[in-house]
This record gives sequence, structure tokens and C-alpha cells, in this order.
Amino acid sequence: MTIAMPALAEEANESDRQGQHSRPDREIIVTAHPLSLTSDETATPVISLEGDDLVHRAQSTLGDTLAGMPGINVDNFGGGAGRPVIRGQTSPRVQSLSDGSNIQDASAISPDHAVTTEPLLLSGIEVLRGPSALIYGGSAIGGAVNLLDEKVPTNLPEGGITGAVEGRYGTSDNEQTGVGGITASIGQFALRLEGVRRQTDDYEVPGKFGEAQVDGSWADTSTITVGGSWISDNGYVGLAYTRQHNDYGLPGHNHAYEDCHPHGGEIHCGTHDEEDDHEHDHEEEGHEDAVFTKLRSERVDFRGEYRDISRVIERVRFRAAFTDYSHSEIEEGDVATTFTNKAHDMRFELTHARLGGLRGTFGVQHSHTNFKAIGEEQFLPPSKTDNTALFLMESFNAGPLRFELAARHEWQTIKINDGRKTTHRPFSVSGAAIWDIDGDYSVALSIARSQRAPNVQELFANTGAPWRGIHLATNTWEIGTPTLGKETGKSVDLTVRKTAGDTTFTLGLYHQDYDNYIFAQTLDQFEDFRLIRYMAGDARFTGIDGDIRHQVTPNVGLAVFGDYVRAKLKDGGGNLPRIPAGRLGGRVDGVFGPLYGDVELYQVFEQGRIASFETRTSGYTMINATLAYSFDIGERANAELFLRGTNLANELAYNHASFIKDAAPLRGRSLLIGLRAGF
Repeated sequence: MTIAMPALAEEANESDRQGQHSRPDREIIVTAHPLSLTSDETATPVISLEGDDLVHRAQSTLGDTLAGMPGINVDNFGGGAGRPVIRGQTSPRVQSLSDGSNIQDASAISPDHAVTTEPLLLSGIEVLRGPSALIYGGSAIGGAVNLLDEKVPTNLPEGGITGAVEGRYGTSDNEQTGVGGITASIGQFALRLEGVRRQTDDYEVPGKFGEAQVDGSWADTSTITVGGSWISDNGYVGLAYTRQHNDYGLPGHNHAYEDCHPHGGEIHCGTHDEEDDHEHDHEEEGHEDAVFTKLRSERVDFRGEYRDISRVIERVRFRAAFTDYSHSEIEEGDVATTFTNKAHDMRFELTHARLGGLRGTFGVQHSHTNFKAIGEEQFLPPSKTDNTALFLMESFNAGPLRFELAARHEWQTIKINDGRKTTHRPFSVSGAAIWDIDGDYSVALSIARSQRAPNVQELFANTGAPWRGIHLATNTWEIGTPTLGKETGKSVDLTVRKTAGDTTFTLGLYHQDYDNYIFAQTLDQFEDFRLIRYMAGDARFTGIDGDIRHQVTPNVGLAVFGDYVRAKLKDGGGNLPRIPAGRLGGRVDGVFGPLYGDVELYQVFEQGRIASFETRTSGYTMINATLAYSFDIGERANAELFLRGTNLANELAYNHASFIKDAAPLRGRSLLIGLRAGF
């Protein structure tokens, strides 16, 4: 499925603006695909979100921005953190990328750790599902989210300078946001400056929750980027520096659990009197004493691309990123725990022209992370992880059929500073056949065998002194298993598309079988506190997602969309935890001159297929709507005033995929008003 609109910074005339929200009939190049195919040519469905629709849907977290798209949910953790959930899976099986380079933060460790990106500074988001994501490694075994931005300019700005500014206000959390970006050129050099400042309070929820707001769901964020590049007709080379400060609350924290500790497979949390005292103290605390995260990230990106090098080499592309990341969890004004990650990632790709009918890309990638957790919650030992990989994708055509073959081999080593060491060598391979039927319809079948190496948390959490401690943000005591081996998935994906005419659709069906699937098994629970252990078992995922759209008139369109995933352990092992419920919905949208509007209604069904110690999650109906008006403010400048309403029925809604679903329901009725201008 593709949602595509022109970028805000582009010059737009009246006729352009009238078409910005119409059905997407232009080709969208998927930059995350090594062969730069269009979204209609890929073997598995790709969601491409950009332009006006991205602006209207953008929220403070990446997961919240994408939630609601077919096959995508969010494991929301208040207002400051939320990771994408793709076909029932999230980090560490969903890889977030910055223009093809790994985002190096701590979001794979825990759902309370934010993905260090700013959705309002993105020019586009590409979501790859299934085998298409294989070349990005085992951490993309469930999918990859590629974030496109303008921090390193790839084209000289029209007229020598382009830019955009935006302001927005949200009613549910008193959101106040300012966004700005400008690109200017001097000869063949282009410079870019952009930034965001956002402040939100605790967001409101329906009164049935018992509280007016979700305590600890506030956020205070600032991001600034400066970049530059040298640009020619055949390519570019450049770099950018990004600094992000993000302070946000952690809902669901309870001081009563601070003395919890395991005894074998059971959890013990002190005496009843102590619990009462803890709860009484907590009720007397003010907002300033609440637990919150103070995140700081500095990142330098180097990017380069050169095209049409020779008759044999079509393109070479280079990406490198260096990150200095830290976040501290603050409790009652004191730093309880600090997580740091000093990392780098380098990736080189070479695309060759057709040789004997084959066209493909070869590449090499190396990443290094130096991760530490220091303080009261020192449940992870200091570790250094090195991952080196070779990958290849080849494609050839045979009449109406196109075939793809991809492979990636990795060498991963994790070293703990007490001398422990693990080495894994995951190997993944996939094949696909795409049948183009008369140019309007296509059928794609892909099969894959993918492997993922366990990460440091799954292996070594709380497995030896002095690295033992509680994880208060998620109310858990986590235990790793040092003997875990590689996780192996075998998958089949079938995609059916119609891409032309008044009626278009994309339908994806998939089945995934896993050997040694690593998951967090709850061993015991005391109130909302859980003892979990990372274990491996054979698992199965089966699902369907897609959408169908009909253009009723040149101005009005109707769409139906939905998704469903069934995930369980094989051989009677029960259901896997935090699997999203199925959804089914519809949308109507219309463009009338400079005016655009849409109304969306979808039903999230009850999730009754639950894992041990989980509770059922009731279904709910969500109603969202958008109204936007575009107008000129000069010869080369345009503006848009928009209003976005979410959860208009003010439903009390709980997200089964959230680690803290009962403490942090989804926000209630919210109106967002924004004004943006571009030149």
C-alpha cells in the first residue's frame, strides 16, 4: 500500500494542491530496496507514507505515527515512547533505519526507551515487511522501517533556497510544537538547517479510567540538525550532525515494587504493611517526583551516492553513522540508572547493470555498539557487540515474470567485561517470483529462511553479580538465558495487487514458522510486577493485511482496510504475549479545490487469545477525521491550515500490544490544529 503526496517544501500551484490528497497514481521509488524498485514492484507490500498525509498523521513517536496502517500497531509507553509493531512483532525484530543506516539507541532493549527520531522532520517513511527486509539483517526479521529525511541534501534547492515552517497545538495533552527547516545552495554546495521544539502535558483519557489524565505521559523534546553536501548530476556526498534532547515521563511506575526480588521461579515483594506504606508515600508525591527519562543523543551521518559510473556499475552508495547516546531514568530528582550506547554503523552498496540478464546489488555492513547500564537498575552487564555482514540481491526478468534472490550472512560477537563471550553466525536467504498480469494486476510469492542472533538483554540480563537489579520502568525483573542459540524463521508471503483503474487493492497473506523463537515468558506476577525470563520455543505466525480503494468520482474515494495476526507457540505451548488484536475499518476522503477532508472509522476487536498472566483486552471503535485548507501566500510560497481529530467518540481504549496497557490506555478525544507554510 502506498500513500504519497508532494513534499511541503516544493513549490506548489493551485492545481498541484488540488491533487495532493487524491489517490496515489504516481510511481513511488522505495529507497530502502537495494534495486530502487517502485512500491508496486516489490515482492511484499511496502507502505510509503510522505507529504501531506505524513504531516497530518505525524505524532511525537514513530510507533504512534504509523499505528493504524494495515499490519502496523504500536507498543505505546505513554507520550514519550512508542515503537512500531509489524505483523505482531516489534524490537528486536523490527529494525529502524535512517536512510538505510541503523538507528543506534536503546529502543531494542525496552519499550520505555524511545526511538531517537523526530517524525515531524521526516520527508517520508518506508515500511518493509517480510523477506524484502532480509538484507538489513536479523534485527529486521519482522520488518524494517526506513526513515527518510533532508538532513543531507541530495538535490540543489529550486531557486537557490527552499524551506518550511509549522506550528501545531493539541487539546488532549496541551501540545505546543514548532517546526522549521531551510535548505540553501551556493554553487554545487547545499546547506540544511532544521529543528523541532515540542512540549506536552499528561494526555487526557475518558473518565471511565478513574483519572482525568495518564500520570507520567508528558514529554519535552527538542531536536536540531545541521548538514551539508556537494551535489553533481551524478550524485552527492555530505554529512549532518543531529542533537536530540528528550525528557518524558514513565507511566505505571510504583515505588511499592522497589524491594521485589526473585526466589527461583517466584517473585517476592515484601510484606503487606510495606506495600501500604509505599503506596501511601507515592500518593503524596508531586509531579516533580515522578519517574521520568532524560535522553540525550548526538549523531553524525555521512552519506554518499554516485550513479552511472560505467556500463557495468550503475551506482555505489555509502552510509556511515556515529552515535553517542545516553538516557538517565530520574526518580525523585536523583539519577537511578543511566544507559549509554556509543556506536557506529557503516554500509556500502554496489549496484551492477544487467549482466547475462541479472541485475543486482552487493554490499557489506559493519556495526559496533558499546553499551552500559549504570546505577540501581544495573540489570545488564557492560557489553560490546560487533556485527559484520555481507549481502547480495539479484533480479532477472522472464517475460511477465520477475525473479528475486537475496542472501545475507552475519558474524556477530558479544563480549561482556567479565570475560564472557558469545558468537553467532546467522545466515538468511530468500527467493521471490512476481507475475505482472496485463500491467494492472500482479501476484507475488516469496519464501525465506531468516536467522537472528540473540541480543545482550536476552542472553545476559540479571545473570551474574554485580549486574542484578529491577527494571522499574516496565515493572519487571528480567532474566536472560546465556545458552540461547540462533532464532530461525521460515516464511511464505503471498501478495496480490491491482494498481490501475478506479478500483485498486493490495492484499498480503503470510505464514511464518520459527525454531527457537526467543520471547519474554512471565514466570510469576505480583499485582502489576512481573518476573520474566527470556526463553526459546517453536512458534508460528499467520496473518493477513491489506486495503481496497475505489475512486467513486474524481473528487471522492472510499477505502476498506484491515489486518489480523495469529501468533502462538507450537506443540500446545500457548499464545505469545502482547499480540495485537485484529482490525477492520473504512475511510472516505474528498478533494474539492483547496479543501481536503477525510473520515476514518475502524473496529479493533477483543483480544482473548492471551498468554500466561495476561488479561483479555476489550475491543473498541476508533473514529478519526481530517480537514485541511491550502492557499497561496506568494508567487513561490504556499500554506495549509489543518485540523486532525482522533478518537472522536472518546472511547476508553486499551492496546493489547503495550507493556503497560492497564496503566496507560490510549488517549481520549483529541483535536490537533496546525498551520504550515513552505517556499
